[in-house]
Amino acid sequence: MSKPDKNLSILERYPEDTREAAALLKQAVPLMMRHGIPPNPLHYALWYTYSQGQVPDLNRRLDKIVTDFDSFPAEVAVKLFRDYVIRNELEEARAGQQQVIELADTIEDGIALSVTGSHNYQASLQQGLSALQEPIIDDLPNVLNDLQQSTQLMQEQQEKFLYRIRAAQNEIQHLRGQLERAHVAATLDSLTQVFNRHAFTRLMEQALTGEHQGIALVMLDIDHFKQFNDQYGHPLGDRVLQHVGQLLRDALPPRATAARYGGEEFCIILRECSDTQSAHAFAEGLREKIQSLRIKVRRTDQVLDSISASFGYALAIPGDTLESLLTRADDALYQAKHSGRNQVQPEPRATATSA
Repeated sequence: MSKPDKNLSILERYPEDTREAAALLKQAVPLMMRHGIPPNPLHYALWYTYSQGQVPDLNRRLDKIVTDFDSFPAEVAVKLFRDYVIRNELEEARAGQQQVIELADTIEDGIALSVTGSHNYQASLQQGLSALQEPIIDDLPNVLNDLQQSTQLMQEQQEKFLYRIRAAQNEIQHLRGQLERAHVAATLDSLTQVFNRHAFTRLMEQALTGEHQGIALVMLDIDHFKQFNDQYGHPLGDRVLQHVGQLLRDALPPRATAARYGGEEFCIILRECSDTQSAHAFAEGLREKIQSLRIKVRRTDQVLDSISASFGYALAIPGDTLESLLTRADDALYQAKHSGRNQVQPEPRATATSA
């Protein structure tokens, strides 16, 4: 049975750039519509992988299911998703869980032996003390020899237990590192090394929960990025995205968060930002830094082009949701692009207020 390469993570199994991904989705969505398959993330993943064509067994299974059933059974979709899309991640999770269980069993066995040894040593000491309290001890050398042997045994048991504890600490540290790396892989955009859209959504919703001391959302879109890709090719386009990601990471103020929202669009969450002047100054400074980037040929250092970006921002107000704040920031971004690009525009509400 063909399965995804075990050496590849779920992100690495989908290396397509924006254009290739759009082409695959153009194949996947009509297939879903033709068979009346509900549009949800699980089904998108299955039919995107189907369109990718790299897992023949999955394609055969999907073809058979849509032939045999008038509908697409939800339980079958879940099983296929587990077996063909996230199989490796599930296996890694189960392996990690088994390691933790085995580790806990080892520590428990060590504790049990240590407790038993302590009880035996305590009994040996009590027996020796009772013998030493006798007025006349006929067999003092043997009493002392027994005490020495029980002490030696206790020492050896404790040393073995400490060795197991140290080994357990090392194993726990290793497992913790694996979990942290998995967490990073699940939250970071692999190309730009800023947060991905899923992580941004979660962080933005958290920031808007409860009382906050001022939240601003800045959105930016690299100008004419499609033409840049068409002229210079996607590898150079990817380098531009990487440079912008690096610039965002370097330019962020404390407690700010940057994310790649999709394609050439990025979002920045500014915390403790309650006025339009601060949000505008940050966005304008970032616009100038992006404008100063130069695209060069690596071997000759020849300057090929420069880039620019359009910015829109919005300040959170009481009762804002992720959707409402995103809509206002996106409206401001649209205004920046409509007005000539390479500029910063506030949300319409902010413009009206300032007027």
